[in-house]
Amino acid sequence: MRLRVEFTTEPFDLDEAPAHALAAREVIQVAELDAVDVGPFGNTAEGGADAVLTAVDALLRRSLDAGATRVSLQVNVIGEGEK
Repeated sequence: MRLRVEFTTEPFDLDEAPAHALAAREVIQVAELDAVDVGPFGNTAEGGADAVLTAVDALLRRSLDAGATRVSLQVNVIGEGEK
């Protein structure tokens, strides 16, 4: 099974990326995922179910530890050919 995760962390800071956003992005960028898209207002990544779920656990823990007051995420099951 393949999954797509989309997430944001808050509070926002338009001047520079807060520590919680950097922590979450680092988790996603080093995880064994593909189709990673990191942006200023949202992040998306795809991969196998185990890899995505492991990354989601780590990004929640690390971003909350780094000061996030809210993490919004959505996880979708995607087809093998779907982008």
